[in-house]
Amino acid sequence: MSEPVAPEPGAAEAAAPATEPPPPTTRSTRKRVVDAVRVAFLALVLLAVGYALTRGWDDVSASFRRIGARSLALGLVLALVSPALTVLGWRVLLADLGSRLHLAPASGVFFVGQLGKYLPGSVWSVVAQAEMARRLGVPRRRSTVVGLITIALSALCGIVVGLPALPALLTRGQANLPTWFLVLVVGGLLVALWPPVLNRAISLLFRLLRREPLEHDLSLAAVALSTMWFTLSWLAGGASIWVMAASLADAGADPGHLALVSVCGYLLAAGIGMFSFVVPAGVGVRDGVLVVLLATSMPVAAATAVVVVARFYSVVADVAWAGIGWLWARAHHLLPDSKVDTHV
Repeated sequence: MSEPVAPEPGAAEAAAPATEPPPPTTRSTRKRVVDAVRVAFLALVLLAVGYALTRGWDDVSASFRRIGARSLALGLVLALVSPALTVLGWRVLLADLGSRLHLAPASGVFFVGQLGKYLPGSVWSVVAQAEMARRLGVPRRRSTVVGLITIALSALCGIVVGLPALPALLTRGQANLPTWFLVLVVGGLLVALWPPVLNRAISLLFRLLRREPLEHDLSLAAVALSTMWFTLSWLAGGASIWVMAASLADAGADPGHLALVSVCGYLLAAGIGMFSFVVPAGVGVRDGVLVVLLATSMPVAAATAVVVVARFYSVVADVAWAGIGWLWARAHHLLPDSKVDTHV
């Protein structure tokens, strides 16, 4: 009886009918919906930013004519410096939680995402930053927490440093609040910035939302360093107000009081405005508070001119830095159809 002959190697594969490569998969309905939402969100952001730039242009142009060219130029430079310092504080917090980004992609994420604040509800900038940071390997949860902490810390820094202007806001410069009251408020806000208290608040928030806690708490060094950058950012913005207000103040105005309501007043007004989640970018709230404060050293019309130009400069700075961040981030493959680059 003859033994069965084993088939030659590869004979079975040759005999098997050739299979056609599977057809390319079509995009799922969910993917198409997500893409449509992204496009719609981008369109809304661009419309909101365009409206912010053109809103009340007649008032802006009239205010330009009232403020001297030198003061306008210096005010614009200081307004541009302010966001550049803010991103440094945001990057410190992100690195402390485990995502250390090169400054170029970090700028792309932060500045482009910042345009989301021109939509009603201050959290849209955080949503946009979380989506962009995900492409760099940063977990959404981590970048979302950092974005929310940045808003809270920035607002608290602004209010703490701006508190010396509070008596002028409440009494229109006619009286002073007791020193003990200011010390009490500052002390309470500083306690809120203390890392053990801040970390407990974050942990409580995650428990209420039924989410997993962060990998580790924020360190004292990170909170202190980011607080320094946020404070310097506010001071640059306040200095921008000061140089423009000084060109319109009355000859007999007290220069010390003018500096107080310009710099500290801006910080106080901006800090209060950041907690107004309904209106986009604190429009109206910050401006109204600042007009009241500046009006204690100059006519209301002059104070309004300074505030109108300051608001315009704020939008210009956001748009300019978003463009710079987007272009800079292209070299680090941050854009949608690029490879992810997490190199530090």
